[in-house]
Amino acid sequence: MSHLQHPSVQRVQAALRAGGSSAHVIELAATARTAADAAAALGVEQGAIVKSLLFMVDGAPVMALVAGDRRCDTKQLPGALGLSGLVLRADADRVRQATGFVIGGVAPLAHPQPLATAIDDSLGRFDTIYAAAGHPFCVFPTALFELSLLTGGRVVRGLSTAE
Repeated sequence: MSHLQHPSVQRVQAALRAGGSSAHVIELAATARTAADAAAALGVEQGAIVKSLLFMVDGAPVMALVAGDRRCDTKQLPGALGLSGLVLRADADRVRQATGFVIGGVAPLAHPQPLATAIDDSLGRFDTIYAAAGHPFCVFPTALFELSLLTGGRVVRGLSTAE
């Protein structure tokens, strides 16, 4: 069975359509579980890969969408979302609960409930960026502006630092 038929991937494709995107989920021959894997499979720079990272800010789940060659600056994250408090990386169970996806295939959209989302402005270096589509072998192409529209996320300067 094609990974494109997986229920999580179908949910992402439906969310793309509902958001007005013409993007189609791409099935890769190799895993896109990490940004480096996805970049190699697509033949693009690692920075063109969107890492969908879930953090807890004072116990509430928030999403940070960061370029694949960068690291989220967790000191900047709460303020970028108008929040304050302790920032912790979410564990695998919390990621699945908040996003409906398993680590390695976490999409930036199609979550059970909307998540406050901050988007790394350094993704704007690329005309096309690629985000996970609900399965480790699936991604979708988009652009920074479209990603902000699809996720309701806020594009933030200084959200990331070089790895």
